[in-house]
Amino acid sequence: MPAIASSAPAVLIAHLAAATSTIRVGSGGVMLPNHAPLVVAEQFGTLEALHPGRIDLGIGRAPGTDQFTALALRRTMSGLSAEAFPEELGDLIALFSGAGGRARITATPGLGDMPAIWLLGSSGFSAQLAGLLGLPFSFAHHFSAANTEPALALYRQNFRPSRWLERPYAMVAVNAICADTDERAEWLSGPASLSFLRLRAGRPEPMASPEEAAEYPYTPAEREQAKERFASQAVGSPDTVRAQLTGLLERTSADEFMLTTMVYDIGDRIRSFELITEKVAPALHRPE
Repeated sequence: MPAIASSAPAVLIAHLAAATSTIRVGSGGVMLPNHAPLVVAEQFGTLEALHPGRIDLGIGRAPGTDQFTALALRRTMSGLSAEAFPEELGDLIALFSGAGGRARITATPGLGDMPAIWLLGSSGFSAQLAGLLGLPFSFAHHFSAANTEPALALYRQNFRPSRWLERPYAMVAVNAICADTDERAEWLSGPASLSFLRLRAGRPEPMASPEEAAEYPYTPAEREQAKERFASQAVGSPDTVRAQLTGLLERTSADEFMLTTMVYDIGDRIRSFELITEKVAPALHRPE
């Protein structure tokens, strides 16, 4: 997909983990229908062996692309349906743990090198499955905000303690663009809004600059869609972003936020993270 440099999560994770020493590095995520479970187990088992305790394997249920691309990745229609996801997830976990699954196949590395597995979702299906399996769950609030609270409720209602978790553990992914002023943050968010509209129209393109986004001839309907897209996200000055994230934390009781900052210039992205780290994060406290 143009402007999204995430077609090879395991490669990027290896690079980032090798260049750092303490932070956790994970996939957000590996779309399991596109990949054989054995390949995923060997890739992430290798990463976990190289960087023990620092790798998160985020697993998604949807192919995340069209059928032609999904078929080119998988090379077979088998496993591409959402109905096959629970079985394939079970096979993947078995390859890591050695419990059940395909006893004749051993993932090397993989067996005994299980990273933290997260289920990712934008609806209720993966939320329920994560709860039933006792896995941590990450919700895509950044593009499915209307479903965030219902999905988290399903996850917590269906949660069963497991060997991995004693209680539910939830992450919420949110668009966050922080600048010195609200006006500057709104300006920086223009390219993300335009990318969203182009993607919805089936015309994904490389990210525009803020100037190009400002000059785009939006229709009234497009302007309303772009406005709705960011209405429940965190865009603005530190005071504004603090208030928005505080409200989201109160509504969701999330254990973690994953911030996605889709801006044109890397300097603006770094500045956003600096402002959030210094002026927003210290004030965020999860409700008891």
